[in-house]
Amino acid sequence: MKFENKVALVTGGNFGIGQGIVHRFAREGAAVAIVARNATRGNSVVAELEALGHIGVFFQTDVSDEQAVESMIGAVMERFGRLDVVVNNAGCGSDNCGINPDTAPGDRWKFFRSANLDSNYFVTSLAIPHLMKNSGSSVVNISSTGAFHGNWGLYGVAKSGVDAMTRSFAAELATYGIRVNAISPGWIETSPESAAVARGDDDGDWEMPPSLFNRMGTPEEIANTAAFLASNEASFITGQTLVVDGGLTILDYASKKGLAAVGHRLFSRSEMERK
Repeated sequence: MKFENKVALVTGGNFGIGQGIVHRFAREGAAVAIVARNATRGNSVVAELEALGHIGVFFQTDVSDEQAVESMIGAVMERFGRLDVVVNNAGCGSDNCGINPDTAPGDRWKFFRSANLDSNYFVTSLAIPHLMKNSGSSVVNISSTGAFHGNWGLYGVAKSGVDAMTRSFAAELATYGIRVNAISPGWIETSPESAAVARGDDDGDWEMPPSLFNRMGTPEEIANTAAFLASNEASFITGQTLVVDGGLTILDYASKKGLAAVGHRLFSRSEMERK
């Protein structure tokens, strides 16, 4: 198992991608510190792990609050005595952030920055003294392909900061043997509601496909990537942001129909030759 006798801390580990990461790390032998604000969801994930014979403890924390993070890290160390992996997954997207048309510009920026960028900085910075005590320690940040697209506004700006922070921490912490990488997920189906919002219609077809595979990704697929990057299998990888989006960001066609109509002429046989 990749994380036998190790301790992993996962922020936002009580739902969606974070919940998938928690389960994957637990299956790989880690004791998992689940950090989030919603205690009902957090304790539910702990119960799921315990039912499977795994170890998980919930720490209710607002990770955008530096003092709260400092207290949480102390509580994690008191409970487990060590820390090997940090996954900075907590954040808030554009569709569920509570911003309304009357929210002032400064308040908008403060909200997106604190939820998506400050939180990563506080957790990583305060975890460093404990990570550096153990060989093979690692940090994995969850960014977003929203960093590539202007239509995601301040969310994308904050996630761009996560990518830059990943590189800066990787350079700083290499001397301690700590690797720092990021994952940039595309459209991930964290709930039926999230799929409905992304789909944009009611007839079962995608108005615009969410990936080259005509489907959204799953939390498990992001969790698989996180487990790889945090493990010794990725021992020579640091400072990188790995895009996991089913090829969405490489697509330069207006539609999948357009791709099917002309794409085969570029590298492969013609449609008639295929038949």
